[in-house]
Amino acid sequence: MTVPLSVLDLSPVSMDGGTQAEGVRNTIEVAKAAERLGYKRFWVAEHHSIEHLSSASPEVLIAAMTQVTHRIRLGSGGVMLPNYSPLKVAEVFMQLEALAPGRIDLGLGRALGADAMTGRALGSRSSEVFPQFFSLLSAWLLDSSGVEPFPIESAFAAVKASPRGPSHPDLFLLCSSLDSARFAGMVGVGMVFAEFIARADGAPAVAAYREAFQPSVYRSQPMAGVATIALAADTVEEAERLAAMVPRRPPAPGGEAGERFVRRIRGDGPLVRAYLDAKINHTGADELFVMSAGPSLETRIRSLELIAEKP
Repeated sequence: MTVPLSVLDLSPVSMDGGTQAEGVRNTIEVAKAAERLGYKRFWVAEHHSIEHLSSASPEVLIAAMTQVTHRIRLGSGGVMLPNYSPLKVAEVFMQLEALAPGRIDLGLGRALGADAMTGRALGSRSSEVFPQFFSLLSAWLLDSSGVEPFPIESAFAAVKASPRGPSHPDLFLLCSSLDSARFAGMVGVGMVFAEFIARADGAPAVAAYREAFQPSVYRSQPMAGVATIALAADTVEEAERLAAMVPRRPPAPGGEAGERFVRRIRGDGPLVRAYLDAKINHTGADELFVMSAGPSLETRIRSLELIAEKP
């Protein structure tokens, strides 16, 4: 691979009769394996009221993973900001930064991670609040780490996020549209385009992000990642058999045109690595996130082992 590889995990329920509680525990095991295999980051998702996915609270999983890993960066892909108070998110992730200094990524999403009814149960706000919430969250993170003072014009200038410390989480947007990618560029944070959510080719989003990028306190140079689904097995036939066991989402409306770019990448190790290299070259990504696909814990870890193998 010509760029770093990272992992995005959705805490799926195993297809062999597993439970959501087991899905949470399995994610911890996948994170330990990802560190052993040399992946750069391990991110966990936020989803609500979805039977085959287990991770509703990425911050809890990240806290648990700080205690069983030592080098790999840990983060959210992503925390759905309209669901929460920006102050609370800032404090949660500053606390995680205190547990694992220099290893925490805060990946944010503009959506709810849920259907409309579940969103109402969560007390979610419209995605239109995202720019305002992002500004508040960023100011509290930076103020808590002493990078720059809280904006004087804010009505909350006297409010301090805690715990305070010498460093802050790295900030990213998990994007599924060109508008989100441009926003990430304009505010100078990292961008990861979720091809498996958008059902669209990541190359236009990477280009839009780079064009819009403005240096910030978070980074002086753009960092564009692409997240895709990949499943490697010991043989092509085994990969096809395993892929058939994993639930598929219906295509997003209007997303059929991007399907050839985001088809499930599957095969033996060399074939999957070749597919991923082609995706890196096509999108121009600085980092590639693979979603740890597979119907069981063992197949998910084996897939990551084969993808990480040197040719």
